Amino acid sequence: MTSVMHVPGLAAPSAPATLYARFLKRGCDVVVASVLLVLALPLMALVAVAVRVALGPPVLYRDERAGVGGRPIQVAKFRSMSQATDASGRLLADEHRLGAFGRFLRRTSLDELPQLFSVLAGDMSMIGPRPLPLRYVPRYDSRQAGRLLVRPGLTGWAQVNGRNAVAWPERLEYDVRYVEMLGRATAPLTDLWIAVLTACQLVSQAITGRGISAPGAATMQEFAP
Repeated sequence: MTSVMHVPGLAAPSAPATLYARFLKRGCDVVVASVLLVLALPLMALVAVAVRVALGPPVLYRDERAGVGGRPIQVAKFRSMSQATDASGRLLADEHRLGAFGRFLRRTSLDELPQLFSVLAGDMSMIGPRPLPLRYVPRYDSRQAGRLLVRPGLTGWAQVNGRNAVAWPERLEYDVRYVEMLGRATAPLTDLWIAVLTACQLVSQAITGRGISAPGAATMQEFAP
């Protein structure tokens, strides 16, 4: 893991203007997502059936997130939490709705597979900052907002450097550093390296569960600057 620290006042990045960032990266996304979808469709069908049996309908959880430029995009995941409510009909806290089955989906990242369709649609990239809730956009400082200059990704520099176990300022700084790296001639090698690290992390994560949730929380903690 590469250490990084968010320092308030650092300059905001500019949009990457290399040939790879503007054109070739999107072509790579389409090819890789298409191949992975063909390979993963049988597995996705099995996961969908398992979610339907274990948690009931709906099979997918859909949420509005911030895409490139902060525009709204729809992101889908296989649902990992129950819809259990309290006596007044309000959903219970995450830790009470995330059972063993849901934790398995998250540890193996099987819940993220439907986002391959978002990559094909052009809302996401294979590699980039993770898509975060729209309500976070006004909370970013000028540098953190630089993460919105590129398409959000299935995995990214922050994901392979701690994921949810990293505090928000550092995590967002990793995202901005990725945008800066994407503007360099070595950007294709950076993406390839992140892909390799992601494959290793998926194995480690499935075994240890590290990085899936924030310390002391069942899921991702709210970002509050």
